[in-house]
Amino acid sequence: MFQTFSRFSAFAVLFVASASITFAQNAPVPFAAPPAIPYGLSITLDSAKKAVTAAVSEARKNNWTMAVAIVDPAGYLVYFEKMDGTQTGSVDVSLDKARSAALFRRPTKVFEDALAAGGLGLRFLALRGAVPVAGGIPIIVDGKLIGAIGVSGGTNLQDEATADAGSKVVK
Repeated sequence: MFQTFSRFSAFAVLFVASASITFAQNAPVPFAAPPAIPYGLSITLDSAKKAVTAAVSEARKNNWTMAVAIVDPAGYLVYFEKMDGTQTGSVDVSLDKARSAALFRRPTKVFEDALAAGGLGLRFLALRGAVPVAGGIPIIVDGKLIGAIGVSGGTNLQDEATADAGSKVVK
């Protein structure tokens, strides 16, 4: 009886292992390797203010209240504004989104999409500092990441649209 059980157990382990390897080889990867965007010099205070002005203008145009943070390539705060009436929790969230976009050199929506896909995307729950919520966008000038913008206060789509408006004015 023990030999039969041992042979069956060994067969089961080999079957599961080979199925896992085949699945892993064919499974879609929800998160690509980091882009080849080098870090540049830090965003200037003037550029950070321009980005926030554009973001706040987009928010006002749509009657949204937002907190907007600009960070340097290392994720340190350069400039911040919170519109009147914005929920206080959005202060930290906007900074977290900006940091995540700068440190991982990609929009935070990438993490949101990977997590929503499930499967291998769930591994992003373990990445320290990776915010899986749209609204954080890297600021790239001359092919180099000079900082990032993070916005919070509305829905994910509203935060993303506001951050996008701010990121596009920096040149």
